[in-house]
Amino acid sequence: MKPILLGRALALLWVSAACADVLVQPDFEAKKFSGLWYLVSMVSDCKVFEEKKDHLLMSSATVTATAGGNLSVHMEVPRAEGCYQMDVEYLKVGSEGHFRVPALGFLDVRVVDTDYHSFAVLYIYKELEGVLSTMVQLYSRTAEVIPRALRAFQDFYPTVGLQDDMMVMLPKSDDKCSSRGKEAP
Repeated sequence: MKPILLGRALALLWVSAACADVLVQPDFEAKKFSGLWYLVSMVSDCKVFEEKKDHLLMSSATVTATAGGNLSVHMEVPRAEGCYQMDVEYLKVGSEGHFRVPALGFLDVRVVDTDYHSFAVLYIYKELEGVLSTMVQLYSRTAEVIPRALRAFQDFYPTVGLQDDMMVMLPKSDDKCSSRGKEAP
């Protein structure tokens, strides 16, 4: 049992060191971040992502600010067999806009840039199948991404070691998920 605990402690220290230079959106406001978001682009060095990225579709997330700075997130992910839905909690870690999501293996999640009205860039350091990886996601309030948002996303991800060939723009689905018809606040 002790080697497992030691391994977890070392992994957490590694996460702290690896993510130390990634800043969080100044004066992040969870209530302003609430509402419908579309995941329009992703970039990652995760091997599982690399294998599946050409088959992924645009998904949606409905975010609700909760007590203590946490976020309750309802995700709808279109798949060939229909809409996969899940509810997860983004648990606040230290400063506003800094989270972890144990249910998804996200050890460190940071909202690095958002204007709240049109886009958000999220940095994620995660563990999947025992392997640590980095991911950056671009969210938009509509299914169409604005040029300024794409620029912010493309300017940020190289700063965490991710390359253009690791990125995918997610195509729209054929409305397999119910949030597609809803308008953003």
